[in-house]
Amino acid sequence: TTSHLVAAMNPIQLFDPASSTYTYVLFDEASRDAIIIDPVDEQLERDLGVLRQFGLKLLWTVETHAHADHITSAGLLAEHAGAKTAAPQGCGITTAAVQLADSDTLAFGSEKIRALHTPGHTAGSMCYFWQTSSGSHVFTGDTLLINGCGRTDFQSGSTQDMYRSLTQVLFALPDATTVWPGHDYQGRT
Repeated sequence: TTSHLVAAMNPIQLFDPASSTYTYVLFDEASRDAIIIDPVDEQLERDLGVLRQFGLKLLWTVETHAHADHITSAGLLAEHAGAKTAAPQGCGITTAAVQLADSDTLAFGSEKIRALHTPGHTAGSMCYFWQTSSGSHVFTGDTLLINGCGRTDFQSGSTQDMYRSLTQVLFALPDATTVWPGHDYQGRT
């Protein structure tokens, strides 16, 4: 199989071995309204299958950033599942229905995520903070990875911005926050 379900909990973590990309499905337990973060183009059928398997209604497809190695299925998911698309306003994804700015929120059922502008990997990079009754979570895209951070040497990257994003934005979150990275290149799935 080209992908597998890593966890059947909320959030649902999915992995694409070809790009080493994690995709996340978050949902409201009561309404079954859902959001998907960083869907991968080659995994459209997998993602639609997960939505069916868990009885979820996809309201939003959300991107953490955009550049050449970040190929999304957001438009196709929106078309097939009736979702709206959202992307960081600084990434130039003009086809997204909603351009997210720092501190904007997206609701799904009684849940919501908050956008955190974390430039460095790209000028528009965003992380998403989700506070639940069982704890807090942050979905970091390429800003914060396992034992590292995203590259800053191309496509609007900046080491100074990355340092500020890590130390002043992400490190300021509650200590018990679970970090969900955008990639794993070392086989830790």
